[in-house]
This record gives sequence, structure tokens and C-alpha cells, in this order.
Amino acid sequence: MRILINENEIGKRVAEMGQRIGRDFQDQRLTIVGVLTGSLVFLADLTRQLAIPHRIGVLQASSYRGAMTVAGPLHVNLELVPDLEGRHVLLLDDILDTGQTLATLVDEVRRLGPLSVRTAVLLRKIGRQSVPFEPNYWGFEIPDVFVVGYGLDYHDEHRHLPYLAGLDAAEVAAGAEGIR
Repeated sequence: MRILINENEIGKRVAEMGQRIGRDFQDQRLTIVGVLTGSLVFLADLTRQLAIPHRIGVLQASSYRGAMTVAGPLHVNLELVPDLEGRHVLLLDDILDTGQTLATLVDEVRRLGPLSVRTAVLLRKIGRQSVPFEPNYWGFEIPDVFVVGYGLDYHDEHRHLPYLAGLDAAEVAAGAEGIR
């Protein structure tokens, strides 16, 4: 495992994102909807940076199960999303990889009647996007590596790390072997 982005860099960038988002949504009725579970740490840190009133909600969406490193079918659960009618929504996710998840989630959230839907991701992976999708806000661009820490996991491990680290192919393969 090698550290890609340290704790201080993350904190600084999340603060910058919070300032920009706060300016952009000034005087608007904002609801931030975080995508479980990977965005929880980012969601908590970002919302503390906002000096504007806002609501918080979450939804569940997953295309990875267990030790999978390749996306499967997307499972979406909107039961935890608050009423969005008449509000502006910021859909918050941990990483933009292929773009399929965020594009699908934006469509799902739009069906709930918000005034607008914008997106924010902590990480934008270079070279993996297969669906044309442009997030409104992103923290860092990263290479095509498997990333853990700061809420992101590998087989439900490593979410607690205060930094973002890349796993090399051998670590991913060893982890998959260890859980069979």
C-alpha cells in the first residue's frame, strides 16, 4: 500500500470544496445526499466546512460486493433519502470511476422532484470513465489504481485510514485469496 494523498492534503482540499459549494449554493435550499458507504467520511468533513444551512440525506448504491474489483449490477436503495421537492441537491460520492454509478444516481434523484441536481466526488479516476459524465465538483484526480482509506474500502477494510492509499495488483490478489 502506498499513500497517494495524505491527511493534510485531503483536509485542505475538502475545505476549499466547502467554500466553493457554499458560495454556489448561497441562499438556496440545499440537501446533500451522500452515497453510502464510501462517502461517509467525506460527507461528514465537507458538511462541517459549509457555512450555509443545509439538510443531509443518504442513499445506498453499490455495484461492488465483497472482494470484487470489477463492477457488477448497480443496486440502488432510495429509502433513506429525505423529501427533495423544492430543494437543490448535491449528490456526493467518494469516487468517479466509470461514471455509470453517478449517471444512474442522478437520474434516480431527479425522479424525486428536486429543483436541481449537482454532483461532487472526492476522487476522479483518470482513464476509467466509460460513460460521459462531468461532476460539478471534484477533489483530486488519481491514476487508475485501487484506492482505500478516507471511507473507501477493499472488502470492507481500510475505511478508517485518514489518508488515501493505492493497493497494487499483488495486494488486491492477496486480499482476494485470503477471503475465499
